Amino acid sequence: MTMPFTVIPAIDVRNARVVRLSQGDYAQETVYGDSPLGVAGLYADAGAQWLHLVDLDAARLGGYSLQPLLTQLRLATPLRIQTGGGIRSEADVESLLELGVSRVVVGTAAVRAPERVAGWIRAYGSDRITLALDTRQDESGAWRLPVSGWTENSAAGLDDLLQLYVDAGLKNLLCTDIARDGMLSGFNLDLYRMLAVRWPQLAIQASGGVRSVDDVRAAREAGAGAAILGRALLEARFKLEEALAC
Repeated sequence: MTMPFTVIPAIDVRNARVVRLSQGDYAQETVYGDSPLGVAGLYADAGAQWLHLVDLDAARLGGYSLQPLLTQLRLATPLRIQTGGGIRSEADVESLLELGVSRVVVGTAAVRAPERVAGWIRAYGSDRITLALDTRQDESGAWRLPVSGWTENSAAGLDDLLQLYVDAGLKNLLCTDIARDGMLSGFNLDLYRMLAVRWPQLAIQASGGVRSVDDVRAAREAGAGAAILGRALLEARFKLEEALAC
């Protein structure tokens, strides 16, 4: 059976503006506008069904702050929203789900408190939680998991931690090769092939470095279940409609 494939445009928000960081570096920020709601509306008009929304301020400091924007998005667009940044507690998860978010993205907490986050997957269901296990390859070739908006290194390894979550029922995995993020160098297809072979039950969301519609097709062929599109859309390197046609 062929796994369905979803194209998901992304909006990263910092100081109420649409921005992108290069390789997760807060000092390398490019601003793309002052209206996240306006950008989301354009994506909805193009035919997107999902939006990936990131609170960059909260990703580093904690304390999700985009609740007013979520309310506006629900009123103004039909988009299903996957969102995260600063999700540290079960109360954070519950409050976003109550606001109508389709999936809550958990990153730093997933690395620092895996048993607790595995409990959230069991409690709320595998369809309601997306793990963002963003990774960077170290000198030995091992995939490590930086945290706090990629500003702090952790000792956690991708393989061991991911197996724990798969055992807990994980379905949705957003995995970014940090070295590719915002660099327009293409997805790390070898990473997604490895994940798809080892854990075929996962719906893997490819993220980081997309530059063309060909990259989107390649992610699908590598076994990903979705592609997250950020900078390439903001810079109009191709039309969202073209990617959705994949």
